[in-house]
Formats: sequence, C-alpha cells, structure tokens
Amino acid sequence: MRNHTVTIDESPAGPMLTFAPIFNATNAFIDRHIEEGRGNKFAIYSASAEVTYAQLTERVNRSANVLHDFGSSQRLLMVVKDRPEFFYLFWGAIKAGLVPIPVNTLLRAEDYQFLMVDSGAAIVVYSPDLVEPIEAALETLDEAPAHVLTAHGKGSFMELMAAADIDFEALPTAAQDDCFWLYSSGSTGNPKGVVHAHQDMVFTSELYARRILGVTETETCFSAGKLFFSYGFGNAMTFPLWVGATTVLSEARTTPEMTFDVIERFRPTIFFGVPTLYAQQLHLMDSVMPDLSSVKFCCSAGEALPADVYQRWKDKTGIDILDGIGSTEALHIFISNRHDDTQPGSSGKPVPGYAIRIVDKDTKPVAPGEVGALQVRGGSTAKHYWNRPDKTAETMLGNWLNTGDVYYQDNDGYYVNYGRSDDMFKVGAMWCSPFEIESCLIAHPKVLEVAVVGRDDDEGLIKPAAYIVLRNPEDADPSLEDELKAQCKAELAGYKYPRWIEIVENLPKTVTGKIQRFKLRSRV
Repeated sequence: MRNHTVTIDESPAGPMLTFAPIFNATNAFIDRHIEEGRGNKFAIYSASAEVTYAQLTERVNRSANVLHDFGSSQRLLMVVKDRPEFFYLFWGAIKAGLVPIPVNTLLRAEDYQFLMVDSGAAIVVYSPDLVEPIEAALETLDEAPAHVLTAHGKGSFMELMAAADIDFEALPTAAQDDCFWLYSSGSTGNPKGVVHAHQDMVFTSELYARRILGVTETETCFSAGKLFFSYGFGNAMTFPLWVGATTVLSEARTTPEMTFDVIERFRPTIFFGVPTLYAQQLHLMDSVMPDLSSVKFCCSAGEALPADVYQRWKDKTGIDILDGIGSTEALHIFISNRHDDTQPGSSGKPVPGYAIRIVDKDTKPVAPGEVGALQVRGGSTAKHYWNRPDKTAETMLGNWLNTGDVYYQDNDGYYVNYGRSDDMFKVGAMWCSPFEIESCLIAHPKVLEVAVVGRDDDEGLIKPAAYIVLRNPEDADPSLEDELKAQCKAELAGYKYPRWIEIVENLPKTVTGKIQRFKLRSRV
C-alpha cells in the first residue's frame, strides 16, 4: 500500500511502515478522502448530526483556523462527549500544530483541576452539560487557561468555527513528533499523561484494524467505549477514518439498553464492547432480544473476556467476539484473536508488526506455560509519560513497554491473561490469579459479575475472597455460597477456591469498565 504520506511494505518480520519526511496525521486520516472520492460519503452518524467526509474536512479546516489563531504549539484540553465536535477539535488541533488532550467526561471538579494543572493546557473546550464541574475546577486555579469555551451552543467553539475560513494547510510535522495525549485511567492513583506521536495512529489502524479485523470502507463501526478511552478512540475514530468507513457516535451513558437502541437504529456492522458490558447485555437478553442482524462480529478489550461469557454470547447471538489485549501506552490492541483463529479464554496471538515477550523478575524470557510480566514492542508505543520520569523509567524500558499485565503462553501459542501484576497474590507461597478464579465463578448461571482479591484470614495468611453480583438478587441464598465454592474446588487447584463469598449490588469500576480491585482490597 502506498500513498503520498505512508508506504507499507511486507517483510518476514511483519509489515514495515515508512513515513514521508513531512507527515501530519490529518493528511492520512482526513484530507486524502476527498482526493479518493469519498466526499459525499457519510463519515459520522449521530443523534445530533450526520457528517459527510467533505463536511468533516471543511470543519476540521475551520477548527484549525480558530485554534491556530489561539497560538500553535499550545495544548488543548478536550472535555468533550462523543459528538462530531470531538472530531473537529481533535483533528483541527493536530492540523494547526497544537496538541489535543481528550479526557474523561465523567469526572469530578477536583479531577479536572488536576488535569488542567498537570497538562498546562492553554485552551479548554468542554461539552455544555459539563459546565458545573468545569467551572468549579476553574475557580480553584491560581491561573486559568487563556481560552475556555463550550463545544457547542451560544458563544461556543462551533460558533467561532462557523465564521472561520474553510481552507487550511496542515503545519509541517514529522511522524515521530508529539501529536496528542491520552490520560491513563488512574485506577490506582492520579492519571498519567501518555504522549503519542503522529505515526502511532497509523500503526494501530493498519496493523490491527485493517489486517486483523479486516475493517474496510464498507463498514459502520459502533464502540460502546467512549472516544476519550484509547480503546474507543481507535474503534470509533481512527479505524474508520483510516479506511474511509463510517462511525456511529453516541454521547449517552453506556448501558445495555443504549447499545441495543443504537445498533437497531444505525445498523453498525462491527460492535466494540468490553467484558462487563457483554455480561450485562446477555442478562438483558433474557427478557428482550434486540435485532443484531447488522453486526458481523464484535470485539472486546479492557479486561480479559471470560470463556463462558464468549460462549454464552455466541450461543445467544451467533456472533463471534474477538478478544484482545491493548493499553493506553500502546494506544490499542497488540495481541488478538482472529476471525479464523479464536481461542476462548485467551487474548489470542500477537498482531503482526508487534513483538511480544513474557519475562521473569530479572527480565529473562520465561518458557511456554510459565507465568511472567507481559512486554510489547511496536510502532505505536508511547514515548513517555508527561512530567513523570519515575513512571516512565518503570514502564518504557528502551524499546519495550512493560504493560503491567501477567500472562503465560500456552503450548499452542495463545497468550492467556493471568491478571494485573498489582492484583496477583500468593496463597501458601503459590501465585494466585484473580482472573482464573473469576472465570470459574462467572460460569455459574446465577452469577452476573465477579471480582476476586486476596484477604487475610484469622492467622494473617492471604486467601481468595470473591465479591459477586447476581443476575437476580432474589437468588441470594446461604446454599449458593457452598455451591460456588464446590464449583471452584472441582475445577481449580485446591488452594484457589474462595474462602469468603460476598454478594454485592455492584462492583467498583473505572468509567472504562475495568474493575477496581484495589477498592475491594481496602474493604477487607
């Protein structure tokens, strides 16, 4: 594949991507669609607007003109929901030489205050219904950003765009120049600014979306994961833009009902979800069966997808879920199941173009079947964390990225998730994986969700404790605990069965759907 900005050649080690000396990501993701005849094709479907590629190009240029007048090389903090304005702001900033920083739209005022200070953003643009936490955050600052605007509405960024020129020449940048940031989820502390280059979006879009998923311009993509989340960022924006496909955006809170409504209305061909959501959707399907006939396949990431959830989804819908593992630091998925090579309960095999290794505490590769730390090397991995040299040194190990995930490779070459390194614990001097126990428990027909952590017993020794959300709360019964323990004893090594089982209404999660086990550990 060749165009005026990127050359892609095949090699035994995987695809080789070469970038033109001057490379601005907007040339590859926005501008070329007009040259390739997609001007009248819809790029975005949403409740608020339908946007063609020609309209998208024009509005990105208008956005670039507005932002350039604010001053190039500035940082733009985007607290913007999944609406077309997100695209205009993000790509307009890149085109004008600014650094866009999309952040979580579900935070508190103190979180936004931290992000404003940490990023040093000179410009803040936010969705109007977030005015309360944003204004509260601004009131706490010693020095407010130079420009603060709502994304749409009266006096908004969209109003400034409407008066701006429709032409703009992208500022000359290089593929490895800083392009945008994403903040890590902050599930164990303050989030970290992850600095990505222009080229990173090309690597994930070409190597994973086009080559593994087979995304083409005929597809319509819908992601339950939001655009500020690296998973949704690729699924709903860079992947469809790379191939000239269409994306469906919804600013509504993610629920099973919302996802089914969007699928029935806009008829996407690819659906991107997370394990927790798939379990919740299956529960809803017990009473309401949506029309999913437009969906050719689904994808999952964020946490490992239990084999039982995969199988129940397949049995119920007839649709495959391709599970994979990625990270904000790698931008997207680097190990994945394939259409013709799916192993339920595993993350699949490496995406060509990425190197994977599993190492011990001395950074020596372990043998197949042995558990160790998962590390990845590839063209989309972040350069560093913003203003965090300590965390950068811990995570960015030369060309290798330490993911913080614990894995093993089975005898057939599939990579199997063993949990996060922070979540692992020892029982009787033997390592215990929360995910392995959780996968056993969630196979029980009465269990909707489960999280396992280590808890001290009366003698101060760590044993597994399970927190369980039931499909139907009325199923709570003293005999259920014995039933669940017996199931674990029958299917797992004896030391792994949960000594305590607690029925809870819900599990603590990040807004991206990841279970916050550290909060459960603090309760015991």
